[in-house]
Amino acid sequence: MSIIQENVSLAACNTFHLDIRARYLVELTTVSVTTEFLKDPGSRISPRFVLGGGSNVLFVSDFDGMIIRPVIKGIEVIGDDRDQMLVRAGAGESWDTFVEWCVSAGLGGIENLSLIPGTVGASPVQNIGAYGVEIRELIHSVEAVSLDDGEMITLDGNDCRFGYRDSVFKHEFRNKLVITSVIYSFSKNYEPRTGYADLARALEKFPQVNARTIREAVIAIRRNKLPDPEEIGNAGSFFKNPVVQANRAISLRKTYPDLPVYILSGEQTKLSAAWLIDRCGLKGAREGNTGTYWKQPLILVNYGQATGNEILGFARRIQRSVMDQFGISLELEVNVVG
Repeated sequence: MSIIQENVSLAACNTFHLDIRARYLVELTTVSVTTEFLKDPGSRISPRFVLGGGSNVLFVSDFDGMIIRPVIKGIEVIGDDRDQMLVRAGAGESWDTFVEWCVSAGLGGIENLSLIPGTVGASPVQNIGAYGVEIRELIHSVEAVSLDDGEMITLDGNDCRFGYRDSVFKHEFRNKLVITSVIYSFSKNYEPRTGYADLARALEKFPQVNARTIREAVIAIRRNKLPDPEEIGNAGSFFKNPVVQANRAISLRKTYPDLPVYILSGEQTKLSAAWLIDRCGLKGAREGNTGTYWKQPLILVNYGQATGNEILGFARRIQRSVMDQFGISLELEVNVVG
């Protein structure tokens, strides 16, 4: 059974800690509760927004509709053969709790994604990635329930149409599905990913390289460079790293030889948004109650009393500065709601 709460503060439901209010809030604890609720005509309140851990969301106003939170828990092995192991995790599980479970179970390949805030259910939406790994490499399938009729639907990895911090859940399935669980596939031919320079340096302190030591190294790096959302409100990286044609990157390198450039497929390259923002003099910049984090300019922070519109306004200033200096458009990674 689900209980609809009214006029609820969402301060504890978003990592910016913005004290906005939702007209209605419902938390769905199991798959059966989810299907039952969404089949009920009483769930047809509009607008509706599916909210996970709130770690990639910026609310700019109160929400005059229904917030739906899947808080389904549980982690289980559902398949095990010579080549792979399949693990199902509930959408409401903490992402890092799940990563720790996998590493402790001897499953490798996910450890580079340690300490990313949020929930399991958000991982395919954002196609989360860090230190050379994207979650699309591990997703076998996604189980969800339709907001329209409460029917179950399963999408395999190809159906999710993953891209850089992108998926089908941000487009035609945006606010049309409630993800209830994600099934991950772990290869038994595990090979560590240690190509990123920061990670390689951190691993020099360990006697051997394996999933456990990579996890520990990633956690150390992130704790050193990134603010804890429990201590200072933030939503992680606010902007995506821009992807440009190789000839554009070559042209920029002539003027800025130290510009970090990462080769992608074909003629595409990825630039460092943090470097671009830093070169605009905006690392550690502050306007009123918001600003960029002093160690990592990709992260916008709430110093305690910021509004969503303040944070968004500061983000727009950053976008204008990068466009004016480099002719590069920065795209928001954070989902703006309201």
